[in-house]
Amino acid sequence: MVLKSIVLFVAAALLEIGGAWLVWQGVREHRGWLWIGAGVVALGAYGFVAAFQPDANFGRVLAAYGGVFIAGSLLWGMVADGFRPDRWDVTGAVICIVGVGLIMYGPR
Repeated sequence: MVLKSIVLFVAAALLEIGGAWLVWQGVREHRGWLWIGAGVVALGAYGFVAAFQPDANFGRVLAAYGGVFIAGSLLWGMVADGFRPDRWDVTGAVICIVGVGLIMYGPR
């Protein structure tokens, strides 16, 4: 169950961050409506992927996903835009991922 959850978090991050990046590129970098449309489709798909998490609690899943989104956004920026996070970015992302682990996989 934990592996399935992690795979779904990664897929959701790729869709949401990728979708937002495509919209950003379409609008801010003037790449056009095709990029924006692809981004909107990816953002919609993100909602479906998030719904397949094994945990039935929407609030818990989305709260934990927030941490995945933070770390994933920094990674996306590094790969796609040449962004170089500083030690505070990295420290914050690590804290968020620890939070994800506590929220999703802590003993209940």
